[in-house]
Order: sequence, then structure tokens, then C-alpha cells
Amino acid sequence: MQQYLISPHFLSAKAGQFARRALATLAVAALVGTTVPAASAQGLFSPVIRVNDQAITEYELQQRARFLTVTGTPGNPLEQAREVLIEDKLKLQLMNEVGLLPTEEEVIEGMTTLAQRTNLSLDEFLATLGQAGVDPQTLRDFTRVGIGWREYIGARFLGRARPSDAEIDQAMGSAGTGGVQVLLSEIIIPLTRENAPQVEDFIEEVRARGGVDTFSAAASQVSAADSRENGGRLPWMDLTNLPPQLRDVVLNLKNGEISEPISLQGAVALFQMRGIREIEGSAPRFAAIEYATYLIPGGRSPEGLATAQDVINRVDTCDDFYGVAQDQAPEVLTIDSLPPTDIPRDIALELAKLDPGETSTAVTRNNGQTLALVMLCGRTSELAGEADRQSIANALTQQRLETFSNSLLSQLKSEARIIE
Repeated sequence: MQQYLISPHFLSAKAGQFARRALATLAVAALVGTTVPAASAQGLFSPVIRVNDQAITEYELQQRARFLTVTGTPGNPLEQAREVLIEDKLKLQLMNEVGLLPTEEEVIEGMTTLAQRTNLSLDEFLATLGQAGVDPQTLRDFTRVGIGWREYIGARFLGRARPSDAEIDQAMGSAGTGGVQVLLSEIIIPLTRENAPQVEDFIEEVRARGGVDTFSAAASQVSAADSRENGGRLPWMDLTNLPPQLRDVVLNLKNGEISEPISLQGAVALFQMRGIREIEGSAPRFAAIEYATYLIPGGRSPEGLATAQDVINRVDTCDDFYGVAQDQAPEVLTIDSLPPTDIPRDIALELAKLDPGETSTAVTRNNGQTLALVMLCGRTSELAGEADRQSIANALTQQRLETFSNSLLSQLKSEARIIE
């Protein structure tokens, strides 16, 4: 199970009306799915699990299961609650030993921050959770452990987690011996004036529910990108392949986190982080990217996509488009060689996934009425360039802190006495 260094981002920032509607819906589900029979109430406060000298009661288990249901955590709520509560007890034991428990003021501030992510006050947030039978103490315990564990991991491992200048150089590729790769999932949704409200609601629901499986199912359902056939999952990708304007967005995502909606021309994109790693070998940066754009009437209609597939079957390189576009209007085909920062974001995003000679049918123009078939011709590397060293350093630090956290927690669990 993934361990968070800060409180999990379980509900994204969104309009207050939607937040209330989504939480209310989940609250009803939680009430239905986790109601405790009256006959068993007398045993609610009996221990069901012992972790070293600490007890987990039936009440704690059911409360955490309800909380996980309301916050849309994937998986079986009771099984997830068992794992999380065992880990919480181990974390609390270690934090008590070193005296790093957060103060009451810090806990209240953390709870308030979580509430603000739904555009609710803390009182409104607690009331909404209460409708699902979640005791305020459950939120308090969740917040206290999250804040305390983050502080403990930072205090113990931050000095070892910070990359050196040489390591940052290597990750940026300026030393010529290393780089950073990211593992992303994507959803690209065509956007028109007519479907904008539905798209907005759909995006808010996906971000509120979270989870890799939920995101993958949504990508398979609505994404216009070719990756929809794989649930939106992209292979490992060099960070330098991404459009410059998206690199900071991606680097600021934690594992499992979903980005804010990113506006493209005629579409909107969501990304979910699935992994980040340092690699051996060069991480080239590019002075220019050459690509072809061939315009096809009909947008992503069956007819438009069929025409695009016919063209794809006839071209192997960008030069082949000249024969396809012969006798057509000049604006139908363009072949550009531009710096990465000058390429339209939606086209740059598709080019990041392609090798030379590969194509994409995800981009549209003219309010979705025209399909832009894009082929990558090639990339021209540059020997040196500017990059955001701080973003790279932060990403490497976060990755290493998470590794330290997971390793320490695994050790604690292996040494603990856990009795059910």
C-alpha cells in the first residue's frame, strides 16, 4: 500500500456546489454500506487487532472504513481500513518515542486545509462527514498521523534525500549521463460549447473519486487519445519529451494524484502520476521539433477517422504527405520545425508520445470539425539549455522521501507483534 508523506489529496478543489453534491452522494453510500447492527453495538469498543501494545477497536475499524468510503478510496473499505490503522499505530508509536506528535493547533489547521479543498468550512465539512456516520475524531486521527509522519520522515531523512548539484545535473541530462522519466496516464476529452457542462461534471467526478482504476476506466470511456485502448496508460517517458509548459505540472504530482484540468485547443486534458524514476543514459533536450499536420474534414467522426486511417496506411515519413496532399489546398498540409516552446500545447503533447514516423489522431481544429493528423518527423537535440533545477530537485527529494518512508514502514511491520 502506498504511504503518503502528507495527508492524501482525497478530494480535489472544485466548485462548492459540486463538492456538496459529491460528498452527499458518497455519504449516503457510506451509510448504506457500513451501518453497524444495533445488536453488535456493545462490542464496538472491544479490541479486534493488537499492534504491539496498542489496540484497534471494532469502532475504529468501522469508522475508518466509512471515512475511506466517503473519500472515494478504491478497494474494499474494511480491508483498507485494517491496513491503514495498523500502519497508523506503528507510526504513532514511533512519533511518540521521539516526541514529534503535532500540536492541536497543527491538527486543526490540517483539518481546515482538507475542508477547504472542497470549498467548505471545517464545520460544514464535519457536518457532511457526520451525515455518513463519520465521527469528527476519525478525521482528527487521520490528520494527526498524516502531519506527524510527514514531519518525522522529513526530520529523519531530508538531509539524505536532498540531491546534490551533480545529481541534479545528471537528472537534467546536462552531465550527459542520466535523466528523469515519468509514468503517466492521460485523458483527453474533446471540448465544445455544447458539451462543456457535461465535460466539467465528468472531470470533477473523476478527480473527486481518484484511484488508478477509476481513472483508467474513465480514459477508456471518453478519451480521444490513442492511449484509451490501454486505459489511458502511457509508457515510461523522458521528462524532456514533454512540452515545457507541462513539466512543472507533472513534477508537482505525487503518485496517484490527478492534475488540474489542462486546457488544449478544442479539448481538455487530465494526467495522473503513476511513477517517477532516475535513469542511466542521456536525457536529451531539443532545440527544434519537426512535425507534419494534415487537416481532414469531419473531425473525429467515423468518416474523419476512416479517412485518417487511409492516409496513415499510405505514409511512412513526413515527405510522403506531399504526395497525399497533391492538388489540395495549400493549408491542408503544413510541415513545421519549431522550438518546443512555440508548438501548440495539444500538438506538443501528442508529439511527446511519438517516435519519428508515428502519427496521432487526437488533435482537432475548427471547434472539433476538422481532424488534425499529426506525424513526428524528427527532433533536433541541443547541447545545453535552461531547465527548472528547483522542480527537478523537489521531485527527486519527494521520490526519495517516499522510498525512505515505505522502507521504514515495512521494517516496522516486520518487527511488530500484530495479533487479531
